[in-house]
Amino acid sequence: MADETIKTVWELLWDYDPNGLVVARASDLIISIVNPAFCQMFAVEADYAIGRSLDDVLGNADDFRHVLDKQEVIHGKHVHYPHRNLHVSKHIFPIHEHASVAAIFVDVTTELDRARLLQRLKQETLRNVSEVVDKHMKAAQEIASLLGETTAETKVTLLKLIEAMKDDRIDDAD
Repeated sequence: MADETIKTVWELLWDYDPNGLVVARASDLIISIVNPAFCQMFAVEADYAIGRSLDDVLGNADDFRHVLDKQEVIHGKHVHYPHRNLHVSKHIFPIHEHASVAAIFVDVTTELDRARLLQRLKQETLRNVSEVVDKHMKAAQEIASLLGETTAETKVTLLKLIEAMKDDRIDDAD
């Protein structure tokens, strides 16, 4: 009874896991089991996927071959599936006891979209700040130019006044 309960719990976890899960035979990469999240990610029915090659469903199963050939686990490799506009972080590992290979696909599309949006907002903000600074610099230059002109005019007028006053003093001395 305990084994049956454990199996039921694992089946529930499999069915409700939000990550795409797939298991294929190591010998030919034919899919033996998928979970609903995998089917949703790749827009396939389980009945269609099971019995098909990973190449048919994913478009490319080279990472699975690499795992089997090199006996290396792939942890968190980011892959884009353009036909689904799907970005995933995938984890692929062999299951030697069952002569299989399994993968977990974590959908990171939303996070990447948010990061791209944030990047665009940052760039737009920097552009706006740069424009404001440019406008302030232009205004400051215009103000400085006007101040320079009026200062020069004031100096000329003061010099004329000083000269006129000097002339008056000379005339008084006569």
